[in-house]
Amino acid sequence: MAVSTGKFNTFIFFKLPSAWWCGVRLRYMDQSKAVVTVRHRWINQNPFKSMFWAVQGMAAELSTGAMVIAQIRESGQRISMLVANNKANFSKKATGKITFTCKDGHLIEGALQKTMETGEGQTFWMKSIGVNEDGVVVSTFDFEWTVKLKT
Repeated sequence: MAVSTGKFNTFIFFKLPSAWWCGVRLRYMDQSKAVVTVRHRWINQNPFKSMFWAVQGMAAELSTGAMVIAQIRESGQRISMLVANNKANFSKKATGKITFTCKDGHLIEGALQKTMETGEGQTFWMKSIGVNEDGVVVSTFDFEWTVKLKT
């Protein structure tokens, strides 16, 4: 994948400044997997001394959406992307460094191929799992992405 994590984090600064200021950073990405980290800090806390759920959501969404952006760019086509639905489960307080990993990049290519062939929008679900520094799952997010050729 031609997109470096450094360039993507610069993109975050200019296009998703609230995520950048909260500490959301892309750490690794290839065709099938993306890893995003965020550390619990004063700026992203809730009143219960843990990370605000929406900050976890930003990091989780980026771990899925970064691969969608990269594969759309790689296709050379004008394709729009949008989250249509999402589900989340919070199983433990998020404190310290939280790492969100998505391993569903393999789902993107088929949806992009089908939307380019048929001209119809496609949807697919991607999962991101957030774990703390001890390897304990703190939250799990599922995002339904839609892709469609731009007219």
